[in-house]
Amino acid sequence: MTSKVLPQPERDEIRVEAVLQALGEPVRLTIVRALAEQPAGIACGEIELPVTASTRAHHLRTLREAGVISTHTDGTRRISILRREDLEKLYPGLLSGVLAAKQ
Repeated sequence: MTSKVLPQPERDEIRVEAVLQALGEPVRLTIVRALAEQPAGIACGEIELPVTASTRAHHLRTLREAGVISTHTDGTRRISILRREDLEKLYPGLLSGVLAAKQ
């Protein structure tokens, strides 16, 4: 089976206002925290969230389009990975600070 990367901004296209808006929603922040604990990535359905599948897909798409995560297909699964290196290069300390904030 082939792997396909879903559309996402290149590193130089990631904008801080889009990242902050994406991270400012509690469900999306939960997703980012879960991905931070799984550096190799995780299938979107494996993250425990109190939302419907369509709402989950919306939140994942918002994070991907903002440049916070990268998503690729693996057969019928979609694997998401936190773009930690890209975000750290562009906005040093931002992601670390967000992840360290109390829940």
